[in-house]
Amino acid sequence: MKTIYRFLAVALSTSLFLSACTKDFAKLNTDPVSYGPGNFDPNYLLTTSQLTYTGSFDFSYETWRSNLIYCSTMVQGLSTVIGYWAGDKYLLNADYTASYWAVAYPEQVKPVVDLVKLTEGKEQYANLHQIARIMRALILQRISDIYGDVPYSEAGLGYYGKTYFPKYDKQEAIYKDILNEYEDAANKLDPAKDKPSGDAYLGGDIAKWKRFGYTLMLRAAMRLSKADENTAKAYVAKAIGKTMTSNADNALLAHDASGGRPTVNRNAQVLLGSPEADNVKWSRTFIDLLKNTNDPRLSVIARVGSNTAAAAQKGMPNGYDLSGVAGRDISSAPGYTTIADYSRPAEAMLRLNTPTFILTYGESELLLADAAQRWGIAGSAAAHYKAGVVAAITYLSQYGLTAVSETAAAAYVDANIPYNPATGLNQINTQYWMLTNTMFDFYESWSNWRRSGFPALTPVNYVGNVTQGTIPRRFPYPQSEANTNPDNYNPARNSVPGGDNLTGRVWWDK
Repeated sequence: MKTIYRFLAVALSTSLFLSACTKDFAKLNTDPVSYGPGNFDPNYLLTTSQLTYTGSFDFSYETWRSNLIYCSTMVQGLSTVIGYWAGDKYLLNADYTASYWAVAYPEQVKPVVDLVKLTEGKEQYANLHQIARIMRALILQRISDIYGDVPYSEAGLGYYGKTYFPKYDKQEAIYKDILNEYEDAANKLDPAKDKPSGDAYLGGDIAKWKRFGYTLMLRAAMRLSKADENTAKAYVAKAIGKTMTSNADNALLAHDASGGRPTVNRNAQVLLGSPEADNVKWSRTFIDLLKNTNDPRLSVIARVGSNTAAAAQKGMPNGYDLSGVAGRDISSAPGYTTIADYSRPAEAMLRLNTPTFILTYGESELLLADAAQRWGIAGSAAAHYKAGVVAAITYLSQYGLTAVSETAAAAYVDANIPYNPATGLNQINTQYWMLTNTMFDFYESWSNWRRSGFPALTPVNYVGNVTQGTIPRRFPYPQSEANTNPDNYNPARNSVPGGDNLTGRVWWDK
């Protein structure tokens, strides 16, 4: 794997700046086969796409600004008093909300589209081609979840079709194609054919990739549970019996702190820096939910100084600052003592070689539980719920954290949070929120909260917020698109329900 990472310096330098939405089209949209000699191995592009999707190339502003500054605090996984962490206070920093778009199209979309094209119709890359299709759908789904209608069908095709000004596809059409891509690609994966050597997520294990693809299909289907219930139910039914079966199926990228800048975990790098190391904490909402149910995760994932005892943990409330103004300054918060007394993520979660989790078995089981409770399909809601919570607790050992046994986790569920159909959707999606928070996948935590409405978060009402004291629902489009792609940007911007702002909504967010 280190050999692959060293090669990224070459592959990334030629691919990461080839944007689907840029003004330097003739210069940048060049023939991808010029990346290297005639025997260029497209497996390197798979590694590139996987690494950049985790936000781990260069300093990765999309990780810092989008995942942490905005998503983590809006959904109350983390809390901070740092002024430029605008998401905690529902303020708009247009550069920050544009950062994911600005990075994702050149650094994620372009390489994966090249990978799809370079492997198409080549039998020696039969499985690599299907994996590329899954990766492309995964990458573009997140972009659409954040912004709504986005360039999809023409994204990354500047070289191939001279499509320098890609159209914005409607999110409804995007999701229908994404669901088909996950299903068709997963179905066509063949364990008897090639085993990709550049796979940093699942080690080229084709059986695991099939389960990964079907689980992604399940997740995408459940995203439509309110927007298009019939499509959601149809694709959930197709996924039953084909999704992840244990934490051994978890898709993750194992970082290497000694392998050079591209390989370190950027969430950890940001939270270990200044002023984040002293001023970013687990939120009060998150810690209180763990404490109130005697959750065994609490003493595993949180610490106050070096103290990991559950009784010592204390979450920081969202929506405060260091202004010194009464009512706004953190010293005004009920129960405040010192900032150092608020809980931080455990040390093992903040190492430069801490893994990035892409998708987990716990998510799969909780989504199946939601489908079972909501529509009476996919089996027993109670059984999937319990399996999902147990997996969400025991997977933490993959961080290198103290393991909680399956027996102990199951006993905790039975004694403290047994399934109750009357409050089932709340229980299921609150546990999903807890899991994705511990994964530091705040994009997914925010998306599922918008879809499900759970947990019932209490918004902050910071002075000067731009949402009238409501939790943001989407990121506005980058203003740069008005200059570089106005004919496609303007209709998309004008059609956003609620307006092109933090309170507008993507199509599936009903």
